[in-house]
Amino acid sequence: MSGCVWGAAPPLLLEALGRLWEVQAPLGSGSSASVYRVRCCGDPRAPPGAVKEFVPPPARPGPARRPGARPPAADCAEYGFRKERAALEQLRGHRNIVTLYGVFTNHYSANGPSRCLLLELLDISVSELLLHSSNQGCSMWMIQHCARDVLEALAFLHHKGYVHADLKPRNILWSAEEECFKLIDFGLSFKEGNQDVKYIQTDGYRAPEAELQNCLAQAGLQSETECTSAVDLWSLGIVLLEMFSGMKLKHTVQSQEWKTNSSAIIDRIFASEGVVNSAIPAYHLRDLIKSMLHCDQGKRASAEKALCSPFFSIPFAPHIEDLVMLPTPVLRLLNVLSDASLQSEEEYEDILEDIREECQKYGPVVSLLIPKENPGKGQVFVEYANAGDSKAAQKMLTGKIFDGKFVVATFYPLSAYKRGYLYQNLL
Repeated sequence: MSGCVWGAAPPLLLEALGRLWEVQAPLGSGSSASVYRVRCCGDPRAPPGAVKEFVPPPARPGPARRPGARPPAADCAEYGFRKERAALEQLRGHRNIVTLYGVFTNHYSANGPSRCLLLELLDISVSELLLHSSNQGCSMWMIQHCARDVLEALAFLHHKGYVHADLKPRNILWSAEEECFKLIDFGLSFKEGNQDVKYIQTDGYRAPEAELQNCLAQAGLQSETECTSAVDLWSLGIVLLEMFSGMKLKHTVQSQEWKTNSSAIIDRIFASEGVVNSAIPAYHLRDLIKSMLHCDQGKRASAEKALCSPFFSIPFAPHIEDLVMLPTPVLRLLNVLSDASLQSEEEYEDILEDIREECQKYGPVVSLLIPKENPGKGQVFVEYANAGDSKAAQKMLTGKIFDGKFVVATFYPLSAYKRGYLYQNLL
């Protein structure tokens, strides 16, 4: 590994799981851990990864810790590592939960050896999608996709006895390779009936029973009500309401009006003319959200029951903004071919070869399709071996001039492409 120490700045190289990894960029940091994007050296086709390092703080001289006193931060970092590792190993294999590749120790940390998780690298978070929605809300297709994926993850981890306990937009990320949303960050998770952390969830996404528990803990009192898997459903209900409205609802859900009559506020949000989705019959989504936001945790819908909502039977199509924001291994090129090009077989074949040659600059092309009839007439679909190649191509081809036209490059759902389902009208 390089001599550059972790803590102030990541090293250029690190050794983990018998391989050499290049640390490319920091992805984020919290109170006890930092996350970095890494790439496997010597294998350019290997997918990139993410390293989560549990950073021990600098050692400080002082008197010995009294019995019963709070453990030092170094112990907290080790405990956090062991806790998240155990949860991810128990939950390994589900497509909607981040994959743990392995664990290792970084012996070159500035503050002494630090424990690390090597995870799959995911893409854009729901938090970032909300920022790009410009206060207009996400499309119903995206809300449905996210709701189903997160509920599938919750149903699985709740069946295993786990509570995530920190579900929020930043902890729901898109997987370009698997074309789904995944849950990350199990640092506050616990086994139901064995809650080992007093303060759970994040402001704005905290269930009423967790709010009460936190307040009592600050006063040195014990809550009579245990937090259960129902806290995760509350958090998801708020996330979906934010995705629909395009608004952060932290102050709304902390208001007295919400505590008095949250159902009326939800109705008002769904009836708002300022919400783009209000024109779409969305009462199934409204009812699904309400079922997750009962103040009485005993009346809150379980993840399995929520998955049976009629909302999931509605066939929504993605908006063009969705196909720009959510990477997949399939690239779709617009404004490339004219009707005349499609009529001439010779010109069509020449253009097909030119496009293939251009697209192969960014990675191996698995397949290339240019429909001559609707749906998808004149659109170019390019399937790459992985989403990394399609992202590189999308970045370079967007705005490029081809045959005198500016190319528009979006992604396209791989599952729909494989089934031959080509969306004709994308709003």
